[in-house]
Amino acid sequence: MLENKNGTSEVSTTRTSFEILALIRDAGGATIADIRTETDLAKSTVYRHLKTLHDMDYLVEEDGEYRLSLQFLQLSEPPRIRRPGYIVAKQKVIELAIETDERALFLVEEEFEGVYLHRAGGRNPLQSDTMIGKRRPLHALASGKAILAEWSDERIEEFAETTALEELTSNTITDRDALFEELEQIRERGYATNMSEHMDGLRAAGVPVYNHEDDLIGALSVFGPNGRVSQDDIESTYPDLLEQKASELKIDLTYD
Repeated sequence: MLENKNGTSEVSTTRTSFEILALIRDAGGATIADIRTETDLAKSTVYRHLKTLHDMDYLVEEDGEYRLSLQFLQLSEPPRIRRPGYIVAKQKVIELAIETDERALFLVEEEFEGVYLHRAGGRNPLQSDTMIGKRRPLHALASGKAILAEWSDERIEEFAETTALEELTSNTITDRDALFEELEQIRERGYATNMSEHMDGLRAAGVPVYNHEDDLIGALSVFGPNGRVSQDDIESTYPDLLEQKASELKIDLTYD
């Protein structure tokens, strides 16, 4: 047994299997030799993990290369669908992408991290986005800060104490007091911004999303490169549009 970052016990073989799966996912496919190159695992160990995962239909193999199978859809889709507002939020994200001609997303919070539930935009707003399920730091996203600003001060304190405010760009908020000040400004104006805080050269605006019972379920956001997205877009155009979509989503959920 090993200890994880929280000091609790974990099964090392389980961790190894998931690390191999992540490696195969990121590479788009890998051979035993590829996995050995990227890890310090013995060939026999890699083979046993791959054989088990293949026998359970979580991997497919062709000409010695292993890829993730569609079996993972059975694991990933149910938790997404169970999220409040899943179906309605997807439509609103697509509408935002079409109306702004930029990327739009619906973000939810899970264990103090932001998770992309829907993302759309680019050349084909209807195309599925490979970023779905990716985890991102709440403090560096417009949608993440929109969620944080809706929390109680006590919960924000817990977040700040247990989460590293990682510096992703020179504009990322890494100071606890600066974060609290930013969240108070967000509460006053009703929307959050991301001025190249998560990635250099990108701007975003985000608003919180509530259901018909006034439960916070996530946040909507629109983002794009500085060359296309102006200050006025971030401070006026996008917030107004986002708030409209958030209101529509809340109403739609009443009759969902």
